[in-house]
Order: sequence, then structure tokens, then C-alpha cells
Amino acid sequence: MNRTHTCGELRESHIGNEVTLNGWVQTVRDKGNIIWVDLRDRYGITQFVAEKTSVDENVFKTLQGFGREFVVSLSGKVVARQKGNPNLATGAIEVEVSSAELLNASKVPPFTIEDDTDGGDELRMKYRYLDLRRNPLQKSLKLRHKVSLETRKYLDSVEFMEIETPYLIKSTPEGARDFVVPSRMNPGEFYALPQSPQTFKQLLMVSGYDRYYQIVKCFRDEDLRADRQPEFTQIDCEMAFVEQEDVLNTFEGLVKHLFKTCRGIDFEGNFPRMTYDEAMEKYGSDKPDARFEMTFNNMNSVTQNKGFQVFDNAELVLGIVAKGCADYTRKQLDKLVDWVKRPQIGATGLIYCKVNVDGTFKSSVDKFFDQDAQAEWAKLTGAEKGDLILILCGDTNKVRSQMNELRLHMGTELGLRDPEKFAPLWVLDFPLLELDEETGHYHAMHHPFTSPKKEDIHLLNTEPGKVKANAYDLAMNGVELGGGSIRIHDRELQKLMFKHLGFTDEEAQAQFGFLMNAFEYGAPPHGGLAFGLDRLVATMGGSDSIRDYIPFPKNNSGRDMMIDSPAPIDEEQMQELGIKSIPVTAE
Repeated sequence: MNRTHTCGELRESHIGNEVTLNGWVQTVRDKGNIIWVDLRDRYGITQFVAEKTSVDENVFKTLQGFGREFVVSLSGKVVARQKGNPNLATGAIEVEVSSAELLNASKVPPFTIEDDTDGGDELRMKYRYLDLRRNPLQKSLKLRHKVSLETRKYLDSVEFMEIETPYLIKSTPEGARDFVVPSRMNPGEFYALPQSPQTFKQLLMVSGYDRYYQIVKCFRDEDLRADRQPEFTQIDCEMAFVEQEDVLNTFEGLVKHLFKTCRGIDFEGNFPRMTYDEAMEKYGSDKPDARFEMTFNNMNSVTQNKGFQVFDNAELVLGIVAKGCADYTRKQLDKLVDWVKRPQIGATGLIYCKVNVDGTFKSSVDKFFDQDAQAEWAKLTGAEKGDLILILCGDTNKVRSQMNELRLHMGTELGLRDPEKFAPLWVLDFPLLELDEETGHYHAMHHPFTSPKKEDIHLLNTEPGKVKANAYDLAMNGVELGGGSIRIHDRELQKLMFKHLGFTDEEAQAQFGFLMNAFEYGAPPHGGLAFGLDRLVATMGGSDSIRDYIPFPKNNSGRDMMIDSPAPIDEEQMQELGIKSIPVTAE
């Protein structure tokens, strides 16, 4: 059984060698007097061939009994392939079988284990151990491995230490719900799984470990989607004695290193930077897809107070220009109108204006705006002959969000979102606090330990909504790869922050006393950043979904379809933990 080579290793230089390969049967082609077997492992595929007249009868019968996904060991002599296969790395050779051994038979798989499989998402997740045999997933996990390896190499080269932090911690408010773990030894009390190692890495800064990192599992009990899982992995980092510029330069260097070593891509110059306010004005998103233009145009000055109530009553009128789309048919435009009206988008309608090649205009609101008025629209938005202006209006925050979705949709339709093109962008100067319109209370946009800009601290007591945070995110292709901030390291400023988040002194001490107490023992200025490893590798791989970059992911309901988890525990375990299950009624 000792293999001499892998299934992706043999080349013309091996011709004449006697070899033994082990793996899974990809296909068997039996033509009566000749049999071909494609043998696969994670390194590639090698073709074996056996002619009835030139191989032992028992060996030939063994080959005839092989089926898809059988685990076998094959030996033979490497020969030149009469008609090479340029699609295979091993396509110049094949192996003439001299011996064959069945190591383990296989049932017929529930889906084809090939690049283009016929299995749906749920089926493939149920049989994930089979899905992981497919080449696309193997490539994804190879990329993840490479990114993890190169991350460690880079961070080690700039004096970071890898330090582990606990998984069983105290439940603290960090935005999402915690997963909780009952403690048998402390009845009625619970651990929480960490949403991030935030407080521990800050404590490590107090401890003098001025450059920490960890590739770490984090847990958040929140609604799921393609780029979100209940357990995910972060490249978590923290630095002491730094300012924002130090952090940005260090981790821009990491991203450049990863793209160079893992994808062979060089980024020229520094990554572009943009404030949060500018990102929202231009893109309606704090994680803009900067691979293409189509930025927002505020059209209030040329659309309002003209007698058209839809525009006049709107807080904001926004337009984007779809280049070369003036030839859109009425059917295509109606389809766009229906698209923005979907509940996920929530727009009440869409107004368009064609800039025809002859210089005339055709709008869905011609009744209210003449040719001269529409010419002003074109001038303001930069629309040229042959372009299409798409317009949404309404409350500022809503219309920006809706236009962001429309912009991304148009970018996809027009082929502007090339998965092999990468556009990094630092987004800076986030608001420190967000107002919850339902409760009227402020909450931290990032987390309670984010430092306000020094020049804005005086606004905390009078205009907290105007205070900017010393916070930053790295966006790429419409995805937030990671984010962080300079932290509060002064106890009194941290107390003030907790006060504005609605904590009493007693509540703050109960929840975070350990951190505030540590600040009294010489806490250095510090800051950091965490990258979502799953999102990072998915973006590098040109995918919108992180699932194919996680070995055993969960579905949108948070279930592991393979092991059928979560699942009830037996009554004895419940009693031992001092808990009982109460039926939950739908709201």
C-alpha cells in the first residue's frame, strides 16, 4: 500500500518508472478488452490503463469490479500517453496496471463528485465529507491554509506574539447575542463564548505584550446569511504605543503580503482612504465596492421645488449613471422598477432618464420635466449621450441604502464586478455612537472601548451624535475585510463612555470592572484590528459566500446538516446542569 507518488505528481520525466498510487476512483471506462481508471487524491488525477491481453486475469477482474469513489491501490509502469490531455497536469502520461488492490468499496454517492456537481447546497452540506473531495473546495481550503500560514509568517516578522485567550468567558454586551454555556460546578451561572477577544487583548497590552495576535474562533448568535456564520475565525491583532497611522500601515502591509504570496497580486502604492461620511455620500455604504464608478449624485438642486411632489417631499434625491444603457427597453426598465420595489430593497419606485445618442432626453417623468430640465440632470450627474440616469428619492438613510443595492445590482448586470479585480479602501472616522430611533438611546457603532477623536471629546456631553471615533475599516469589493480602532486606555474616559451608553457606575463596574481596574495600573495607549479570515479568503478567492472556505459550515438556520446539530440533550444532563427547557412560543 505504500504509495510512491501522489495522483498529481507524475510527469514525462517519470516514464519507465514503476509506481504505486493510492486514492479514490474518479471514473472507470470499461471497453471490454481495455479498462481505463482515473485515480484521484487531493493532489490531482492520474489515468491508469489495463489491456486484457497483457495483464493478469485476476487483476483485470479486480479492475472490472471498481466503482466511483472506491478506495484502491494501483501499481504499474509509467508510459507516454498516446493522446495527451492538456487539461490535466498529469495528462502527458498514463500508468499501465500491473497490480490492483481494493482497499474499501463505496456506496454510490448522492451527488457527482466533480467540479460542476449536481448536488444542491443542503445535500452537499449533509454529506460534507464527500463535498470536500471536490476540487473547488480543496482549492478553497488550500487558499485558507496558505493565508493562515503567511499571516503567521508576516506577523512574526514584525515582532507579534501569538497568544491564546479563553473561550469560556463572562457575558458582556457587545452588539450581538452571546452563546451561553451552563456551568455544572457553579449552578445557576453561565459562561459565554466570546464574540471577540476584545477585552483580553486589551489586558495583554496592559500586561506589556505590546504586539499580540491570534487566529481565533469567535461566536455570535445572530441572523445568518451567505457571508455570516454563528462561529467564525478572526485574525485578531493588537498593538501598544501606537496611533492610527501605525495600525493602518502595519495591516496594509499584511494584506499586501497575503495577496502577493497567496495570489501573486501586487498592489501599487498605498491603499486609498475615505471618510465614513464621504463613503455614505458617494456609495451609501461603509464598505463600498470601488471596482467601478457609478457614484451617487445629490440631485436635490435640479429636481426639487419644480411641482413634482415625489421629489419635493423627499429628503434626498439621488441619481446614478449607467454608462451606455440608454438602449434599455421598456421591459428591462420595468424589470428594474420591480427589482427596487422588492421588500428586501423597499423603494416605492424608480425614475429613469435616457440620454439619447441624438442629444434628446426621454424620462419616465416627462410630464413634469422638460428637455431643458433633464439636460440639467445630465450636466449635474455627468451623463453623456447613450447613458441612463437612474433616480431614487426618500429619507436620506433609506434612499442611500436602496441606491447602494441598485448600484451593486447594476454593477453585476453590466459585468463591472470582476471577481479577479481587487479594490481595497480604508474607511476612516466613523461615528462613535449611533442613535437607536426606537429607544432614543445611543449605542456604540463599534464597541464600548473605541476611543473618540481627541478634538471631539468635548462634544460627548452636548452633541454625542457628532463625535467621531478613532476607528477604521478595510473594505474590498463591497466586503468589510476587517476593522478596528484606537482604544480608550484612560479609566475616566472609559467611565464617561459607559455613561453615554446608558450604564450606571454600578453596571459598568459589574460588567467591565476587571478592565477598568486594570487601567489604574499603567495602561499604555493601544489599538488594533481584526480581519475576518473567512471573508478575507473568500474575497481573495473571488467568491461572495464564505461557506466554501469553511470545512464544516452551518446553514442559514445555524444548523450543521451533517451531524444534525443543534440537538436536544437528555434529561439527566439537564438535571446535572440545573437547567430545564421551556417551550418558546412564536411572537
